[in-house]
Amino acid sequence: MKADIYEIKNLDNKVEGSIELPDSIFSIEPNLNVIKSVINWQLARRRSGNHKVKTVSEVRGTTAKPFKQKGTGRARQGSLRSVQMRGGGVIFGPVVRDHGFKLNKKVRKLALNSALSYLINEKRIKVIKDPKFTKPET
Repeated sequence: MKADIYEIKNLDNKVEGSIELPDSIFSIEPNLNVIKSVINWQLARRRSGNHKVKTVSEVRGTTAKPFKQKGTGRARQGSLRSVQMRGGGVIFGPVVRDHGFKLNKKVRKLALNSALSYLINEKRIKVIKDPKFTKPET
């Protein structure tokens, strides 16, 4: 597969020559499903998952009954740390966890090759030959 080498000079692209690109990377049929799975894998690994609330066993307080079982006219209670009490724990709240999952290396490599093939077919990749800078600029 042939692709032109572009050297950018003063905002006008001038063709410098051509370079041979390997067919094993740039000529495969792009697999968009694999690309999507790798993007989901990257986004899942990026999630921090560090939100947390205290459960009943982690809330500070006594384990004694707040009042006796009968005779008060109130609902029976077993602990001040229980869920329905003010200042009590949370039942199914968020916990610290890792959102990442395993993705095979061959799948990741296939996704990278598919993405490169897709971009070279769409003419969205430019190969630049030896960019030379006179001085660094921001």
